[in-house]
Amino acid sequence: MATEEIRVRGTVQGVGFRPTVYRLAKACGLRGDVCNDGEGVLIRVSGSEEALTEFVTRLQTECPPLAKINKLTRTPYEGEFKFDNFVISTSVSNAINTEITPDAATCPQCQQEIFDPFSRFYRYPFTNCTHCGPRLSIIRAIPYDRYNTSMSAFVICPKCAKEYYDVENRRFHAQPVACHVCGPSAWLERADGKSVTASMFSMLDDVDAVCTLLQKGEIVAIKGLSGIHLACDATQETAVQKLRQHKKRYHKPFALMARDIEIIEQYCTVNAKEKELLTSSAAPIVLLQAIGKKIVAPSVASGQNTLGFMLPYTPLHHLILRRMNRPIVLTSGNLADEPQCIDNDEAREKLGAIADYFIFHNREIINRVDDSVVRVISDKTQTIRRARGYAPASISLPAGFHDVPQILAMGSELKNTFCLLREGEAILSQHLGDLENVAAFNAYQETLNLYLNLFEHKPEVIAIDKHPEYLSSKLGKELADTNQIPIHQIQHHHAHIAACMAENGIPLDSPPVLGIALDGLGYGDNGTLWGGEFLVADYRKFQRLATFKAVAMIGGEQATYQPWRNTYAQLIAANLWDDCQKQYADLEIVKFLNKKPLKLLNQLMEKKINSPPASSVGRLFDAVAAAIGIYRDECSYEGQAAIALEAIVDVSSLNNDKETPIYSFSFSFSDSIYCIDPRPMWQALLKDLQQQIPQPVIAAKFHKGLANAIVEIVKHLSQKNLINQVALTGGVFQNCILLEQVTKRLQTLGIKVLTHSLVPANDGGLSLGQAVIAAAQLIHEC
Repeated sequence: MATEEIRVRGTVQGVGFRPTVYRLAKACGLRGDVCNDGEGVLIRVSGSEEALTEFVTRLQTECPPLAKINKLTRTPYEGEFKFDNFVISTSVSNAINTEITPDAATCPQCQQEIFDPFSRFYRYPFTNCTHCGPRLSIIRAIPYDRYNTSMSAFVICPKCAKEYYDVENRRFHAQPVACHVCGPSAWLERADGKSVTASMFSMLDDVDAVCTLLQKGEIVAIKGLSGIHLACDATQETAVQKLRQHKKRYHKPFALMARDIEIIEQYCTVNAKEKELLTSSAAPIVLLQAIGKKIVAPSVASGQNTLGFMLPYTPLHHLILRRMNRPIVLTSGNLADEPQCIDNDEAREKLGAIADYFIFHNREIINRVDDSVVRVISDKTQTIRRARGYAPASISLPAGFHDVPQILAMGSELKNTFCLLREGEAILSQHLGDLENVAAFNAYQETLNLYLNLFEHKPEVIAIDKHPEYLSSKLGKELADTNQIPIHQIQHHHAHIAACMAENGIPLDSPPVLGIALDGLGYGDNGTLWGGEFLVADYRKFQRLATFKAVAMIGGEQATYQPWRNTYAQLIAANLWDDCQKQYADLEIVKFLNKKPLKLLNQLMEKKINSPPASSVGRLFDAVAAAIGIYRDECSYEGQAAIALEAIVDVSSLNNDKETPIYSFSFSFSDSIYCIDPRPMWQALLKDLQQQIPQPVIAAKFHKGLANAIVEIVKHLSQKNLINQVALTGGVFQNCILLEQVTKRLQTLGIKVLTHSLVPANDGGLSLGQAVIAAAQLIHEC
């Protein structure tokens, strides 16, 4: 006989782990107990050696669906052991070193119950069990027990209590368990304050009435799992346009929700991997090719060839969509650039002029969590926004990072996330948005404080971006000064590359990789703005080997939203503007630019006033888009023109190098680095415009030419530096076509390609890179 203490770390609380331990221990004939504590799950167990081995093996192979074991350790138990059976003991509060489970979509059993007239959960919009339901969105502290969640406001009824305490029931210790009798309730309100009842619509209840309202073309604000959304019928152009006008969101694509896969397939093609993602417990928005028998309203995703679909992920959504045979728009309930509303009164105040109706409930949302966004490229998941369903699940760090001190990385300015590093794992926050907005920055600080408290994280080092004006960097400095702890300033593109290395499991002391970081903008080491960089890098340091030719961003940030500024700057930088006046005066882009105050713009560039040089590939995409007539004058969000340029690419031209030649780029070497110059590309593009080559063909030639230029420089740099591993990162590599073209060509050369999957290639993954660089530098100093 042996007696052991088994420590299990990972995602093991609030996921039905203890009942599984109980069931397996009983099946193996063991005595002892199991409890939750700050470090995860602690098991004290006694039995034969064979039974203990079988128990541990089955524990790992029969894990509950939402559980993830990161580490399991067995040690002989030396204390007093007085168990003559196996029991589940009360949770223990001690040092916090466990994980918090992400919110999970409604499981099939709970779905079945809410539509079963004989179930006590029939049409109950907050039905859940240990396999599904809220987690991060309702938690105030750990251990994850009901008194530490917003469910503490509801006293559990006898029937729910019976299931809660029945170890054989799937609701055993399901902390948010509730029913019509004891749990939260939902109700309908009119935005104008007038009274409303479901009987006005001859419907089953207030939730069911929402479906009728949507079918009538009304806009309904829906308080869901982790935030409030605005919804309308996605097939009614009038309703979608009304939502756009009321919300002042004129172009950015809307996300969609449909009752089931069959409805989605009427509008999009869905492959097996995409189905798997749609129906997963994370239930993200999945970007799908908009090819189907039916189409949604044109203004849902103008200028796109994809639609972002998700399936219902709460009972409330399932009930609303039960009778809806077409998709609905489901977009964040917020004012422009502000965080999503989570409070009823806040929603009444801020969304009252946008929505016609509200469906509210009385369960408090503690943690605001947006919907996650993913897409599938070459059968691999690419995360674009990591939030509900994924955060804050930890990311295991590669070998060499297991004994680092606690580190806080503050992230970027746009698409912000922050990252807590501890004992070989990274806890990445949910997507927190753009910090330029005061409300978003306040929400960032609130969430940061919540995470630091939840995980009892006491950073010994803070990592920030080098950009002196990022609000996250300024806050990081304040925290470092206040707490008198060291601060590490991390170069933006080095962080991108390190994030890609970390999520691909590259060990700490591995040889350098060649990182290609293409994005909008980042603060360069030489005080200029970078955005098209080739760095040979490990976790500690980097060397810049190549870049794209720096071109003025005329008007600074204005260039991000007025693509024509980039076109003009590119033509000036390529010394082609005189040719444009002489040879291409009839082109629309030349006529357009000639109407602009070019003398003033020239002075700005000559005197270097608000026209910083930038090697941004994102702005190069904008320039090409504007040149051929896509979002030439104005964009309402960063990357809009580039996304539209990708959407129109002619696939047959893309795959036919003989009939559709690629655009060329030239290369030069100065100041110890190589430079990619797009001048030949512009010369060819102007000729194509003159010959009225269709936009989709030009877009294909540009994508192929850019991919070819990247691969050519990689060939040279990898041979010269004896590197055979390349990391592709930065927001530009969310471009599916560019990523596939570059990857395919590099792999043909026998070069190993690292890409993103767990964290976004854009700035949403930056904090992970900042954290591991700071950790590596600390280890090096020790």
